[in-house]
Amino acid sequence: MRALSALPAHHYADHFTLTTDTVATPERWARAMFGDVPTPAERFIWRGLLGLRLAPGRSPDTVAGWRIAARGEDWIRLEAASWFLACDLVVRSPHGQVSLGTFLHYTPRRPGRAIWPPLSAVHRRLAPGLLHDAEARVHKSER
Repeated sequence: MRALSALPAHHYADHFTLTTDTVATPERWARAMFGDVPTPAERFIWRGLLGLRLAPGRSPDTVAGWRIAARGEDWIRLEAASWFLACDLVVRSPHGQVSLGTFLHYTPRRPGRAIWPPLSAVHRRLAPGLLHDAEARVHKSER
């Protein structure tokens, strides 16, 4: 997972995996997790607290405002940045699994080191449910 991030260094990294029989492309998994546009709660966290510059509206080049930066057969990397940090979200979907990796790199400016640690605790609590909810959405859309 770490090798799929394009950041120069990782000041924060995590990785969550769900074993599943549901098969979908990495982009479909990413859209099932985050949607085409951010929810009000995601906008508050991503834009308001983290200052991430997200693309407005729906686009085939973005997922919830995050730019699709790269992709492979079983992975996709979403990127967003602010003036004090850069973020990569990597979604992998090898056979029988779906994974989400989150990678952050702080710029020399201080806010990232102060803002992200408390938010990371919330992120780590929410990420497993995000995968389960995405599985239900993908499975439901197959019917």
